[in-house]
Amino acid sequence: MSYPTPWQGPPLPGPGGPSMLASHADRERAVDVLRAGYGEGRLDHPEFEKRVARAYSARTVGELSLLVADLPQGPMPQPVTPHGPVPAAFLPRPQARTNGKALASMVCGVLCVATGGLTGLPAVILGHMAQSEIRRTGEAGDGMALTGLVLGWLSVAGWLIFLGLFGLLAVVATSG
Repeated sequence: MSYPTPWQGPPLPGPGGPSMLASHADRERAVDVLRAGYGEGRLDHPEFEKRVARAYSARTVGELSLLVADLPQGPMPQPVTPHGPVPAAFLPRPQARTNGKALASMVCGVLCVATGGLTGLPAVILGHMAQSEIRRTGEAGDGMALTGLVLGWLSVAGWLIFLGLFGLLAVVATSG
């Protein structure tokens, strides 16, 4: 023998009166309670769909109260798990500390333009030191170190080209 679920039987007297016509707001409140019950796993999907359809077609408050009679009236607080702390696999990874020399290398590399390339050599030295430390310690900042290295080497190359051309001009001027 199968027993009907509470929402399939005749309307029972409720606080608002079983024969009082339901408003749109009453229907929405009932559907909200059903959604909360479904979200908490108290209803399976087919039953949830049936109850929502019945809620939207309900004419009286009594019909709506039957649809939610076996559910808590809203989301229930979930108990704290007694299993102890959250496993490390589910915790956010801690942010790695940024290497200070990598930051200094990038700053020196960017300042090459403003200083006429004078900070290029410190950018290269700091960049190589930072990359070595980053490999050894696992710190963050590899991109900053690389930026400082590239800009520093471009500055050093620019100075070498400039000095080479200046030397070539000096040789040409003295020989001629």
